[in-house]
Amino acid sequence: MHRLAVVVNLLGAMVVIFALTMLLPLGVSLYLADGAEGAYDTAIVVTLLAGGVAWIATRLGRRELQARDGFLLVTLAWTVLPAFATLPLLSYIPRLSFTDAYFETMAGMTTTGATVLVGLDQLPPSINLWRCQLQWLGGMGILVLVVAILPLLGVGGRQVLRAETPGPMKDTKLTPRITETAKGLWLVYGLLTVACILAMRWAGMTWLDALMHAFSTISTGGFSSYDASFGHWNSPAIEAVTIVFMMIAGINFATHFQALRKRSIGPYRMDVEARVFISVVAASILGITLYLVAKGVYPDFWTALRYTAFNLVSVATSTGYANTDFGVWPLFAPLWMLLLVSFASCSGSTGGGIKMVRAILMFKQAFRELARIVHPRAYIPVKLAGQPIENNIIFAVLAFMLVYGVTITAITMLLTMTGLDFVTSFSAVAACINNLGPGLGQVGPASNYAGLSDFQAWLLVGAMLLGRLELLTVLVLFTPAFWRK
Repeated sequence: MHRLAVVVNLLGAMVVIFALTMLLPLGVSLYLADGAEGAYDTAIVVTLLAGGVAWIATRLGRRELQARDGFLLVTLAWTVLPAFATLPLLSYIPRLSFTDAYFETMAGMTTTGATVLVGLDQLPPSINLWRCQLQWLGGMGILVLVVAILPLLGVGGRQVLRAETPGPMKDTKLTPRITETAKGLWLVYGLLTVACILAMRWAGMTWLDALMHAFSTISTGGFSSYDASFGHWNSPAIEAVTIVFMMIAGINFATHFQALRKRSIGPYRMDVEARVFISVVAASILGITLYLVAKGVYPDFWTALRYTAFNLVSVATSTGYANTDFGVWPLFAPLWMLLLVSFASCSGSTGGGIKMVRAILMFKQAFRELARIVHPRAYIPVKLAGQPIENNIIFAVLAFMLVYGVTITAITMLLTMTGLDFVTSFSAVAACINNLGPGLGQVGPASNYAGLSDFQAWLLVGAMLLGRLELLTVLVLFTPAFWRK
């Protein structure tokens, strides 16, 4: 119980901070008089009271965070905050069930971008802003924000950052102090968001559209304020700008941080993962473009290139925007894109999936095993950027890959058991666990997840949470060893 007290205390503080983030959409609602002001008034009061009571009731239990506390806090935060995020939606949208509202906010905070809402164009602008803002907060992780601004997390904050930050090499220190690391990451995140807003405004969006879509682009979330997503504008300029920022968001933010601090592009040249990510995406764009031209989907190369580049980058980075229904393309193209989302994004980026660095390590491990067949006594280390990788990291990646595959298989089987066809079931699970959003079949880019039953929706909510926290962070809570003293 003592562990729960310190975790609930910090969670209460986070809920209070989370309530304050509702002030932005409230301000927009008041300025535009869009009729949703009352929804935020109620949500802010309820969230502040709940967080304040939890913080005050457990204030005597505060102590330094331990490693296990970090995993528990992270999982609880990513479970509880979406519940409070539902309040504006439930207050404003009639007949919206809690299941659908929670699915929507979990898809927001995990940057999955799967939606159950229709008629986005008719929603008040502040409601759409709230949805996109949830993705922005979830992209870098509101826990990293808390580590940056709450002194009470200063000592044990590394445990939180380690549990929340994606990637197999979590202990790499960018700065000596964890709070400085968190502030640096959020500085880069904020600067890129501002740059994206300005670029989207220059390309032709309104200021409000630019703000909302910058939030969901830099977070690789994919929520839009229009049912047609980027098909609403039909603008090559807007699509080109968005492609650039989706690619930037798919690269490790630690690399951006180091490049900014050193005022040099050297960190990008040294980042093996980023180079492979860009190369794989570029080669895939060219390959799928030629494939679609050969299949007669588009009349010429440049038209095919436009639609391929935007949708493939969107899927590969787990953003989930669409400017056309790629679900009707010949099956190889969307399947290749679903494969890309499972590994293309870099570790430390806002993208989902297993991350490129794990894929690289798995390929190198496979080639090492082949070499050992020929030279069984040879010492053949796995190297990344010229540095040998310890076997414990390889073993951790292998364990992650096993859990990843078993989880996708299990949830897919459960969905097919409920009556969904296999293509819809598999693509929905792949899209949610990789934090992508649109899948294929009934959940393709031309439709959404509104047709799911409550049970199906909760299965995919679990997949989103597992994917955002990289599986093991959540699953470790269900092991007896975690709860032993």
